[in-house]
Amino acid sequence: MNIAKSLILGSAATLVALGGAQAADLPLKAKAVEYVKVCSLYGAGFYYIPGTDTCIKLGGYLRADTSFNAAGAYDMPRWTGAPTRHSNDYISRSRLGLNIDTRTATEYGVVRTYADFTLNFTTDSDSRAAGNLGVYYAFIQFAGFTFGKAVSQFSTPWTGYPGNNTSFLLGGQDDVTGINQIAYTAQFGNGVSATVSLEENSGLNGRSAINSYTRAPLYDLAGPGGFGAATATNWGGTNAPDIVGQLRVDQAWGLFQLSGVAHQIRAGEAISISGVPGDAWGYAFQVGLSLKNLPTGAGDSINVSAGYANGASRYIIGGVSGDSYAIGNSSVLAMGFSSDGVYAPGIGIQKTESYGVRGAFNHNWDPYWSSSLFGSWSAIRYNGTVKGLLGVNPDWDISQLGLVTRWTPVKGLTFSGEVMYSYLTQNNTGLVLPTGQVAGDRGTWTFGVRAQRNF
Repeated sequence: MNIAKSLILGSAATLVALGGAQAADLPLKAKAVEYVKVCSLYGAGFYYIPGTDTCIKLGGYLRADTSFNAAGAYDMPRWTGAPTRHSNDYISRSRLGLNIDTRTATEYGVVRTYADFTLNFTTDSDSRAAGNLGVYYAFIQFAGFTFGKAVSQFSTPWTGYPGNNTSFLLGGQDDVTGINQIAYTAQFGNGVSATVSLEENSGLNGRSAINSYTRAPLYDLAGPGGFGAATATNWGGTNAPDIVGQLRVDQAWGLFQLSGVAHQIRAGEAISISGVPGDAWGYAFQVGLSLKNLPTGAGDSINVSAGYANGASRYIIGGVSGDSYAIGNSSVLAMGFSSDGVYAPGIGIQKTESYGVRGAFNHNWDPYWSSSLFGSWSAIRYNGTVKGLLGVNPDWDISQLGLVTRWTPVKGLTFSGEVMYSYLTQNNTGLVLPTGQVAGDRGTWTFGVRAQRNF
């Protein structure tokens, strides 16, 4: 018994000694773990980047669209005329949008960087295995300045979307994908601010009208194909930025904004016998109004804008919808062409006038259902000199009316359906065209459905 007792006590002492030795090897105090901390300075979703005083927010959305009787994704009207057996009756697009927002408090105010990227796949446009990458925004803000690719200071806060889903509501500038600029904004208090901006003249693609957000082509009446032919456009390179000014008032009742721009019109080398005209300057201005706290219901709003341009048509006739419009069938065709100006030998640049109005009434039926009734009117007008040279009247109008209804079953997930009617009116009714069609007024329906998850 004494032998067994001695063995047990010895084993216990050995274990205690080993445990003490291991405990002695441990540090006296564990190093503190640096956890990610919430940054409440700039709203929900911001966190401190560990080890810095910079706050970051990550966000984005995933969207699936299908447009019917459309010439492109996002419910674009089939401008090119009646469908044939070679036409697709619907077009789909899937998109992932990602944005990164960083902010740092300094003695000069907040330093902010913002970037917004998109990954897209569109039927009839991208190959089966690949889509395309878009950079919507990439800018720095510091001490009132904005440097980089951002929404034009000419645009209203809702850009081309007063309440619609479609990217092809005309009647104003559609600058949702941004433009390179250097801008300065002064804050006067009580929601009053003013901005001056130098913005890229040639938009995203200086040699193509489509996706060039700040200018339309010049048409050379002596060029091949005559007025309106694609081969008759004659671009000039960027020589001066667009000069933009904005005055804005933000209040509890809504928003008021007045914008203006000076825009240089510049032809390239002559493509015909007409020679190169001298440069000219066009201009545009726009008034925007948003009304909130309406008696029709909580969260309801009205967004509306009206604008005029003389030699700066891109500030009125959208940005992603092109410069030529045609709606028709095998026998009747309505068509219109927009431009900054027209020139011919001896007359210089004859600037084109543009008018536009668009808006929407947005109503919430309940926390889950909402609808928007939207519309626009756009017009292009050429002067008497141009009409006399052509022998016809190329003036035209487009009216649009649409309705979108949305269902949000859970926060951040929305399903919507949108219908829109576009009607083109022109002034050459009865004129027999080179295609054998007769000029007349025509309209077209488009319909789109969307599923979107915001995060």
